[in-house]
Amino acid sequence: MIPVMAKHEQILQFLQRPRLERGTLVLSFTGWMDGGDVSTGTVRRLVELLDAEPAAEIDPEPFYIYNFPGSMEIAALFRPHIEIENGTLKTIDLPKNTFFAHEPAKLALFIGKEPNLQWRTFGDCIFEFARTTEISRILFVGSFGGAVPHTREPHLFVTCSDPSLLPEMKKYGLRPTQYEGPGSFTSYLMTRASAEGVQMVSLVAEIPGYLQGTNPMCIEAVSRRLAKILQLPLDLDSLRTASTQWELRISSLIEADQDLARKVRQLEEEYDNELLEMNPDEP
Repeated sequence: MIPVMAKHEQILQFLQRPRLERGTLVLSFTGWMDGGDVSTGTVRRLVELLDAEPAAEIDPEPFYIYNFPGSMEIAALFRPHIEIENGTLKTIDLPKNTFFAHEPAKLALFIGKEPNLQWRTFGDCIFEFARTTEISRILFVGSFGGAVPHTREPHLFVTCSDPSLLPEMKKYGLRPTQYEGPGSFTSYLMTRASAEGVQMVSLVAEIPGYLQGTNPMCIEAVSRRLAKILQLPLDLDSLRTASTQWELRISSLIEADQDLARKVRQLEEEYDNELLEMNPDEP
C-alpha cells in the first residue's frame, strides 16, 4: 500500500493508482439514504458487472462510534455485528470504505458507511482520491422512503453543486430536489465540491416507505438510469429477473392484507394521476 494522507496514522491508502482522467466517481453509503439497500446495492452491482478492482481504502477507525451510551436497542445500532458458532467467534463486521476502479470507462466506485465523526477529514479522503485519479465528477446514489407504490418505478430526484448541471440531468427524467431537514454527509461534500475543482450530483430515489429490506426493483431502476448517465453498456437482465420475481412475491403478500392492499391501490392511483398531470398529451 502507498500512503497518501496522514494524521497520526495513514487514513487513505491506495492499492493501485488508476488513470481516470476526467472520469466519474460514484459514491454509496450504508445508513442514511440507503433505504432498500438502493445506494450500496446499486453500486455493489456495478462493481460486480464491471469486475471493478479495489483501488483504495479509507481506514474506518477515526470515523465511527462503536460504544454508544444508552439502551441496548440504541447501542446495538452502533456496535459491529458478530457471529459466534459453537463457542468460536467466526466474524466481526467492522465498517469498510473501499474505492473500486474500472479504467476503460474512467469510472471509480465507492462503497462505504456514512461517517459518524470527522466529516471534514473523511471528505478530505474522498477529494484526495478524486485529485489523485484526476476525477472531474462525483455522483452520489441514494434513496428515501416515500409514497411510491412497489408496482411503479421510483421517483428520481437530483441535486447539483452547480445550477448549470441541472439541464443535462433533467434529460434523464430526474426531478429537481425540494427539501429542507436533516442533512447527509454527501450534502456536506457537495458544499465543498466547487472549491475542490469537481462537479457533484446527487441522484436520490423515492422508494416505497411501507416496505423494509432490500428492494431489487428500485435497485434495477436506479442501475438502469445510472447506466444511461454514465454511458455504460451493461447487461441488466439478471437485475430485471430479480426485480420481477421480487414484485410478484411482494404483491402476493400484500394481497393477503386487505388494509395494506387498499393503501397500495390508493398510492397507485395517486402515482398514475400525477404522471398524467405531468404528461397531459400522452395517451
